Amino acid sequence: MEVKKISEQTLYLGIDGGGTKCRAILADSNGHVLGEGLGGPANPFYGVDAACNSIEQASLAAIINAGLPPEVLKSVIAGVGLAGVNLPNLYQELSDWNNPFMRMYLTTDMDIANIGAHGDLHGAVIIIGTGSVGYVNTPNNKKMLGGYGFPISDKASGAWLGLKAIEHTLLVLDNFEPASLLATQVCEFYQISNGIELSEKLIGHASSQYAKIASLVFRCAKKEDKYALAIIADGINYISTLAQRLVSGEKTRLSMIGGLAKYWCPHLDKDTADYFSVVKQQPEFGALQLAIQSWTRENKKIA
Repeated sequence: MEVKKISEQTLYLGIDGGGTKCRAILADSNGHVLGEGLGGPANPFYGVDAACNSIEQASLAAIINAGLPPEVLKSVIAGVGLAGVNLPNLYQELSDWNNPFMRMYLTTDMDIANIGAHGDLHGAVIIIGTGSVGYVNTPNNKKMLGGYGFPISDKASGAWLGLKAIEHTLLVLDNFEPASLLATQVCEFYQISNGIELSEKLIGHASSQYAKIASLVFRCAKKEDKYALAIIADGINYISTLAQRLVSGEKTRLSMIGGLAKYWCPHLDKDTADYFSVVKQQPEFGALQLAIQSWTRENKKIA
């Protein structure tokens, strides 16, 4: 790849870090995308060092994709939105990170999703990927519902779907429940024939391992497997209640975003579906906007 000369113009990174992967986009001050990159899981809930490594990996990939040398990394302004940093101790650890950027603006994945979805910090989002959370930020109301981390929270998420499928499969393998398509599919996916083997496949693994079989639950539901249908119904009920609670008494846009949004949306009843507005941009663009605006404000104050 041809390496371009380093631009005199300030460069910005928008970074969206979740439980399965980290996305980064490199852009100029006008928001024109120059390069994109991917890294591994970046939720510090499952390891701060791993999250930092994934952020750096995705950022370097975006710079290289733009045809620029790796040393550009130390001169960029980064807006970073991460799952997990709604917890104060994790936010502090990431803030204290000796990061490779010239300047880093850190916030939650909820804030960058809001900015991307609505073009503004004000609005509401339901983020459903490996994990899940509901978030509303308006002049009169700011709150988070759910999002406390798998396995104690994150209902309707990919990890939750996987966990429910695995719980059912273990009951089938121990003859507490009759055989099902869902259990058969889980056994085939993991190439196991008993509960011990399934346990060995999963013990000690983070949420992303469970989320790998989320789409399998939807496929089995489509084939009328009653256990998969029950899991989907439980998730839909949660999403419907969550949407109502987020917008109750508020005139604000609500969007669903994340890797599983496309799976859940077709299952929503009309009343619930009517709550949702189309996403304007993805979260990494919200992070990019955060970086540009924060750096501009900071330099105005200095001037």
